[in-house]
Amino acid sequence: MAFPNGGLITETNRQYYAGSQGFQVSDPAGQSSFTFTFDTNLILGSPTAWDPATPEYALNNFKLYISEFGLVYDEVDFEYELVGNTITFAGAPVPYDWIVVCQLKAIDGGAYGDRDAYGNTVEENYGSYAYIKLNDLINNFEVAYVGADKLIPSIKRTDIIFHAKRGLQEFSYDTLKSIKAQELTVPPSLSLAIPQDYVNYVKMSWVDNQGVKHIIYPTRLTSSPTGTPVQDNQGVPIQSNFDDNIDGTSLIDERWRTQNNGIIVNNLNFVYNGNGGYGYGSNVYGQRYGLDPQYANFNGSFTINEREGKFSFSSDLVGSLIILEYISDGLAYELDTKVPKMAEEAMYAYILHAIISLRSKQPEYLVQRLKRESFAKLRNAKIRLSNVKIEEITQIMRGKSKWIKH
Repeated sequence: MAFPNGGLITETNRQYYAGSQGFQVSDPAGQSSFTFTFDTNLILGSPTAWDPATPEYALNNFKLYISEFGLVYDEVDFEYELVGNTITFAGAPVPYDWIVVCQLKAIDGGAYGDRDAYGNTVEENYGSYAYIKLNDLINNFEVAYVGADKLIPSIKRTDIIFHAKRGLQEFSYDTLKSIKAQELTVPPSLSLAIPQDYVNYVKMSWVDNQGVKHIIYPTRLTSSPTGTPVQDNQGVPIQSNFDDNIDGTSLIDERWRTQNNGIIVNNLNFVYNGNGGYGYGSNVYGQRYGLDPQYANFNGSFTINEREGKFSFSSDLVGSLIILEYISDGLAYELDTKVPKMAEEAMYAYILHAIISLRSKQPEYLVQRLKRESFAKLRNAKIRLSNVKIEEITQIMRGKSKWIKH
């Protein structure tokens, strides 16, 4: 077992800030393989994605450059393969004294116009020191808690991985910084697909021309059905040849999609209209019973359509730029499997208690002690990650004694 690095910085300043790492061939016979040591794993879109002329090339998160004298860098357009973070050229080796540089792409695609492999921002590589990779956390746990004369004499690594992933999921819901945000535009259909790694929403807002957020609240005036069976004249659902109910379109969703949101927001009292029916009366806006705070906003509203896996918005939000903040469980993608160092000790305590509590013939006092320790360390992690700054609280509280003029 390799001893973990204990959270030491493994990247050079050039790797971290410029997102690049270079090698100068020192072997007179040339060199074919180059192993890069970024904290960010290199990704090759497909076996043929080494070719800049292929569409898959855009899926790579890096670009390779080669130079004879280090003055002008040319983008590599000959075949290579990627295994782990090692790149191996398929043809002749790179000649002696030549330079090979790997440049990570920036989140926005990078700027490679000068093709000099330097000076490009690499946002996806920033801030990595604040986290520990899940694999490193598991290695640390094995070193500290597994072995002779330790609480866990022996255990399969797969068991540790299971409890580590479960802990990461549980921590993600209310402890870790697992809130993601997507910038989206509401289309004419007034519906947006729920993100692939979505667990629950945190906040929905539309953004004005100044970049200021305006919160969109979910509406309680309607809801989307989870089933829309087609019925016969007797109201009985009709089945297909496979004995399943035939689904039709939702009339509720269609009516909500075509409603006039201004009428609903401005006329809050549902009253008799004098024509044998009921409706939203424009002459009683806020007069008879006053405003209902849950509807008294002009930011629009949304519902969650579980049947279609979409967010549905009110008609006044069509074309609006929105930001969707939501919770993921931290396990959807490889890059997500990392834990903030401020919660590292809490993760160890969680895994230790989970393993001991499921083993037979464990003394109850030990299980309870580990449970209390796990709870206490989780509480400490929440306090640390809440990132409360006394100066910021003081700035907000300065307005507590502000006089309100009538």
